[in-house]
Amino acid sequence: MNRPSRYQPVRDEQAELALIARRFRVLIVLVLALLLALGWRYGHLQLGAHEQFAARADENRIRLRALAPNRGLILDRHGRVLAENRPAYRLVIIPERTQGLEQTLETLSGLVEISEDEQRRFEQQRLRSRRFQSIPIKSNLTEDQVARLAIERHRLHGVEIEPYLTRHYPHGELLAHVVGYIGRIDARDLARLDRDQYRATTHVGKTGIERHYEHRLHGSAGLERVETNAQGRVLRVLERVDPAPGENLRLTLDLELQQTAVEALGQRAGAVVLLDVATGEVLALVSHPGFDPNLFVHGISQTDYNRLLNDPQRPLFNRFLSGGYEPGSTVKPMIALAGLDAGHVTPSTRVFSRGWFQLPGHSRRYRDWRREGHGWVDLELALAESVNVYFYQLAVDLGIDRISRELALFGFGRATGLDLPGEQNGVLPTRSWKRATFGEPWFPGETVITGIGQGFTVVTPMQLAHATAILAGRGHTAPPSLVGGLQPVQMVVHDEAHWAAVFKGMEAVMHGPSGTARSVARQVPGRWAGKTGTAQVFGLPTDADGNQRRDQSELPEHLRNHALFVGFAPLDEPRVAISVVAEHGGGGASVAAPVAAAVLGRALELGY
Repeated sequence: MNRPSRYQPVRDEQAELALIARRFRVLIVLVLALLLALGWRYGHLQLGAHEQFAARADENRIRLRALAPNRGLILDRHGRVLAENRPAYRLVIIPERTQGLEQTLETLSGLVEISEDEQRRFEQQRLRSRRFQSIPIKSNLTEDQVARLAIERHRLHGVEIEPYLTRHYPHGELLAHVVGYIGRIDARDLARLDRDQYRATTHVGKTGIERHYEHRLHGSAGLERVETNAQGRVLRVLERVDPAPGENLRLTLDLELQQTAVEALGQRAGAVVLLDVATGEVLALVSHPGFDPNLFVHGISQTDYNRLLNDPQRPLFNRFLSGGYEPGSTVKPMIALAGLDAGHVTPSTRVFSRGWFQLPGHSRRYRDWRREGHGWVDLELALAESVNVYFYQLAVDLGIDRISRELALFGFGRATGLDLPGEQNGVLPTRSWKRATFGEPWFPGETVITGIGQGFTVVTPMQLAHATAILAGRGHTAPPSLVGGLQPVQMVVHDEAHWAAVFKGMEAVMHGPSGTARSVARQVPGRWAGKTGTAQVFGLPTDADGNQRRDQSELPEHLRNHALFVGFAPLDEPRVAISVVAEHGGGGASVAAPVAAAVLGRALELGY
């Protein structure tokens, strides 16, 4: 068995001390090197990069906060308010101050009605916000709701009632399709807006004037430089640049004339457009029925929206800009001018109406509205009694190419350029249009009915009013505008004698012994001019001779013809021009003409 050695090696103390000394020197060198490196880095941060890191520190401490501008007002031509900013109250919650968010929301729901949409928006914003920030949950509180919340405020920790300005439309549906409305900004809005200017803005113009003139109504955003702590809570305001309010926009509309037009239409759906002949200024612009634009400002409920969508009278549909109607006999004055200018007729040319018209070599008969016919008629009587046969023959003589060129001079087939979004072009048929649309040639029978405003021709009430203003101005007027300031231009050139002949015929419509609208002539002071029209909605069956087997009065109202009227006053020096469309009104003389007479009469009383 091995035993441990009784002898141990002798320690070399000198060698050990030398080793320790070497290690200590190395350690000292490393420490000095580290201190030098730290000193160099500290000096670099304090001297070389001081400005850079000071700026970063300020960025963490100082933040920029956008300030929303007050939206400009919308006024009528006399300064009456059409859209305003009204003081209102909203309910906000500060999550960190509540004694349980779910319990707080449950308590609030028992005091004020909070919709699912409001709850969803609240949750979405809460997830994007810090706990100390206030988050709105309900806007536009009623006085009753404010009172109930105030009584219970002692147990609503973290709940506040904040004052703010909200958009309000005091005249409701009267101007809904003109003024439009604002609504919450969505992704589509952000794609077309300057995000810097709208960083603090929650609402933007969605329709009407509110949308078209958004750039003028919105104003410019302000800015605050605020100091915050590490959590982002604002400690103090360092600097403030106030926002610039939006421009107050004065329209050419007259609120009183707008009210007159709506009252004249009554319960019937339709449109009324009244223009200043010389300036193109829009004095009244009605699409009836309308809707309450205030419903859309804070987000319309699904119930209210469904009610509007399902209303058979389509209150959301803008008839004066987007409504497409056959112009009917309202185009006959323009067809007459074309015939005079081309030399196919003179004021004394007479045509015999036996109650129908037939193309040579064709069996189809094109009926006059009076079954037995009108007998011998000249231009004046043809306009006064709206004799279809006269204009059937004239349309054939002119041909579709000449008719299309003439109607284009009066603005048909293209938007008028009114300063509102959504205007439609209508349809001005031509040979090339039909070929491109249907892949078919133009047929002679289509020219016949184009002469009385039927067939493919489609116009809007705005186009009809603009064409009537051109007619009243003997070829001169300005493009229609709701803000004004546009210069008159010459659009149509005709011999003065031709204008006079057509004016005489339109005067006879109102004042002649057999004029189609003579029953309402006295409602407008002095002499004035007009033209009735009917736009077919449903084609009635005919017998072998082309006579209709049923009367319009036998049809359900929604299948009856639309009633149209155009006119201007006074006769000698026209100042105002009007177009009226009364949907399913039957006859222009009995339904549309009285509406026009009421509006024109009031306009002249007011000095227009």
